[in-house]
Amino acid sequence: MNKQKRTIAIVCGGDSSEHDVSMRSAQGLKSFFDKERYNVYVVDVNKNGWHVHLNDGTMAPIDRNDFSFQEKGEKRLFDYAYITIHGTPGENGVLQGYFELIGMPYSTSGVLIEALTFDKFVLNQYLRGFGVSVPESLLIRRGKEKDVPDEEIEKRIGMPCFVKPANDGSSFGVSKVKNIDQLAPAIRKAMMESDEVMVEQFLDGVEITVGCYKTREKAVVFPVTEVVTHNEFFDYDAKYNGQVDEITPARIPDDVAKRAQELTSAIYDILHCNGIIRIDYILTKNNEGGMKINMLEINTTPGMTPTSFIPQQVRAAGLNIGDVLADIVENQFT
Repeated sequence: MNKQKRTIAIVCGGDSSEHDVSMRSAQGLKSFFDKERYNVYVVDVNKNGWHVHLNDGTMAPIDRNDFSFQEKGEKRLFDYAYITIHGTPGENGVLQGYFELIGMPYSTSGVLIEALTFDKFVLNQYLRGFGVSVPESLLIRRGKEKDVPDEEIEKRIGMPCFVKPANDGSSFGVSKVKNIDQLAPAIRKAMMESDEVMVEQFLDGVEITVGCYKTREKAVVFPVTEVVTHNEFFDYDAKYNGQVDEITPARIPDDVAKRAQELTSAIYDILHCNGIIRIDYILTKNNEGGMKINMLEINTTPGMTPTSFIPQQVRAAGLNIGDVLADIVENQFT
């Protein structure tokens, strides 16, 4: 590696309801990066402006022409962007397109894959074509709510079911609907976060999540985490307010864990991903009494606070999170 330190922008914030969560992930990442190898800055990107947090506690605007900034009277350029925005514009391909235009290496998958994985309904239909098991679902667009009557939803998807924004994160606007009378309010709630809403089949089983990253030299699939929420489902409070038990490694048979890891690796390759991804699944019983692995969603900018799933899995694997981040960064330059 070049002995000169690379300058890393941890790009966070965004314009979704998960702005504050993204800021917490940025602080986690800043603490994880090896400061002997990298100069690390946090860059807050949102519709009100792009600003870098300087080491003296002040902020400076980002010049969007080349993603540069001024510090102590000098122009400074970044070598690499580590994107940790949950939602738009960092998880849907928009920011990736900008970095492509200015030639800045970045940590996530490319424009198409980010757009694809951000749209839960489209992603599920796409991966279904590769033999991945996903829950049944249907799509409702804003202004077309009456095109899909509640009775048809109940018949096709069944009750209970989940109603969630199709183009957003999974922390806000999600409802577990137990009867037909709850459908319309749940759809309105989801529409507050997205113009498209997915109604998804409820699967009763064991929820797990698996992280993975690959470089030119190696493929790393982390240990499986079991997610046991204290709430109706894995909602915001479960994720960020401790109302969940996260057990790594998961209390599932070794062969099932291995299959989940192999499936995660295969999906990574199908989508030509880059950087760390995390895939959420639910395990259900099949007709033969075995475990069926159903994919729920893919997170291409997973949470990176010290208590988030990925840092937990890195520790469980006996790895150093600083080394993992260095792997991801340096893979862009070798």
